[in-house]
Amino acid sequence: MRAWLLISTVAVGCGGPVAFQGQSTLPVTGTPPPVVAEAKPPPRVEVRDNKIEIHDKIQFDYDKATIRSESFGLMNEIASVIVKNPQIKKIRIEGNASAEGSAQHNQKLSEDRARSVMKYLTEHGVSTGELVSIGYGVDRPIADNTTEAGREQNRRVEFVILEQDVTHKKVEVDAQTGAEKVVDENHEVVRAADADAGKHDASKHGAKSATPPATAAKKKGG
Repeated sequence: MRAWLLISTVAVGCGGPVAFQGQSTLPVTGTPPPVVAEAKPPPRVEVRDNKIEIHDKIQFDYDKATIRSESFGLMNEIASVIVKNPQIKKIRIEGNASAEGSAQHNQKLSEDRARSVMKYLTEHGVSTGELVSIGYGVDRPIADNTTEAGREQNRRVEFVILEQDVTHKKVEVDAQTGAEKVVDENHEVVRAADADAGKHDASKHGAKSATPPATAAKKKGG
């Protein structure tokens, strides 16, 4: 008869906590990392001296004055900035075109686009009396018209502040407390040097353009 030897093993401490004798708990101290606030994107619309600067571009349908839907958000921001700055009394909306196509066609296109922007803003809370529009056609390029990148930059709408209220304050500082005290304050209306430029232009306040329409044979511009 064979004898079987049964050998068994016992695992000690498996599946449970192991206590170490003679040890104490040491607290971990330190300064947690600072909470980093999520950086806000820079504003797309800012009031700067004598202009309202937009860090984006109003998009139009090709060769038309129809504002594309992807620019509605930007247009709403422009309207909001104007409304929130009541010191701005008058703004000139300036349409500009590239040199692609006939100068006559691009002149009318720039006028129509400036009027289209003015119409949108007055429909979104901006007073009609605050706005005038003008088209400069191809006369004011800011980039090279021989390249597509340059032409794209030249197709633009800009906002020039013609009149605004400016407040002048004289302040005294207390030498002991550092507190400031306004001792004199006055207001004046500041007008741009060329505030009357284009006041007889047909594009003002949405009047019909005096520029004759381009013929169908003319090359379209932008």
